[in-house]
Amino acid sequence: MAVDVVICAPSRAEEKALRSAWQPQNAGRVVRTGVGRTRTLEAAAGLDGASAVAVAGIAGGLDPRIRAGDVVVADRVWSTAGEPPRDLPAARLIAARLRAEGLRVWLGPVVSTDHVVTGAERETLRAQGALAVDMESAWLLADGRPGAVVRVVADVAGEPLLRPKTLRRLRSAVRVLPKVAGTLGAWADAVGARSVLLAEPRSFCAGVDRAIEVVERALEQRGAPVYVRKQIVHNQHVVADLHARGARFVNEIDEVPHGETVVFSAHGVSPAVWDNAQSRGLDIIDATCPLVSKVHTEVRRFAGRGDTIIFIGHAGHEETEGTMGERPERTVLVEDVEDARVVEVENPDQVSYLVQTTLSVHEVEQIVEVLHERFPKLKAPASDDICYATTNRQDSLTAVAADSELVLVVGSQNSSNSQRLVETAQRLGTEAHLVDDADDVDLGWLAGVTKVGLTAGASAPQALVDEVVHALGGLGPVESSTRHLVDENVRFTLPKEVRPA
Repeated sequence: MAVDVVICAPSRAEEKALRSAWQPQNAGRVVRTGVGRTRTLEAAAGLDGASAVAVAGIAGGLDPRIRAGDVVVADRVWSTAGEPPRDLPAARLIAARLRAEGLRVWLGPVVSTDHVVTGAERETLRAQGALAVDMESAWLLADGRPGAVVRVVADVAGEPLLRPKTLRRLRSAVRVLPKVAGTLGAWADAVGARSVLLAEPRSFCAGVDRAIEVVERALEQRGAPVYVRKQIVHNQHVVADLHARGARFVNEIDEVPHGETVVFSAHGVSPAVWDNAQSRGLDIIDATCPLVSKVHTEVRRFAGRGDTIIFIGHAGHEETEGTMGERPERTVLVEDVEDARVVEVENPDQVSYLVQTTLSVHEVEQIVEVLHERFPKLKAPASDDICYATTNRQDSLTAVAADSELVLVVGSQNSSNSQRLVETAQRLGTEAHLVDDADDVDLGWLAGVTKVGLTAGASAPQALVDEVVHALGGLGPVESSTRHLVDENVRFTLPKEVRPA
């Protein structure tokens, strides 16, 4: 990925500060362009051969919330002279890296002007949505190559420019630029063309779709608030969206006011939770995934015939707690192969096993093999407990990971099936990371990488995958292709409590 990346610094002081932290391994070079539109246009003519251009330096703050020393990363740049706006999709990756450096960072538009603006003119620019104003960026980023703008605020909104305090703030802002240089070095190393291999199926499964729709319909039919025990699905973006629409997420039933509506999450609950909710007179809507409900039914059936049930799952996960809560006196938990080697049961001739629906197929096969060695009469469920969506996503990612240098799995940290996808890729020897969204993509992962595999856990929205692809496109041309494994046509009926009349 040999590219010529230019980091533009308007003034000598800004150039010096950036050069002081520039590392030899970085792909870019720092140049001084001069201050103001006229000098910038002259400098821009000499950048024709550059593969990517970043602009770094100081700026004036337009939003009164922005303090001196804060960093503004532009996701859009335009000028008051009429140049067309320029979107900068990689801005989220740069902003996240700077936040990790401990800086206070703002992400939003920056406007360039051909003169110093004060007073009412600043208010006008702010009203147009800009966070900060400079005198160079728009003219240096006027073409379609990858670009970045990072500005440290020296003078703040609402205060006069020509005063001793401004000069002190200017010097302080320049001292922040070495940290900016480190992040732009990582950006420079990540710039280049790459292909993105999308695993299919990915994102929402039928159980997640159903659970989210249950909460949406409950809000429409009953009005806010609607209470949800635990997270309806394990994704922070889904939870935040539903919260904004009136859903209230609680850890325990005792937090729900008497007589209110409560939705049980897709992961299921134990009979004890049901009893508590009924005793409080709650309007109960059960959004448990039908495939999880199947495992609950198997627990009751196996326990009814006198078996000890070995439940293969993760301690503390809502699905594990709900499933084992069906018959806690007859159920023991096994989390891994080591547990399988030491687990004890009441009667080795009367034992069966069940599985959390979101586990790794490979991991479960290893555990079951050990259990069979120890308990030859071990009985299995009539059909696989690991859900079709979990299996499909692991299989489709396997095909993608084999041709990728890096795999990104979109999903939240508490999503079991998303974590298993990361492990699936890593087991194949491919570097893999779990990211909640584009903000979690580390520029350092992308240096030298030309093939990125991309998928999403069953509880992650497709829109988050699109955002990651968009952000990668800000680093250079992206060619996307899809590796399609199987069509998923499963649909689950809604609970009767929220079905249309």
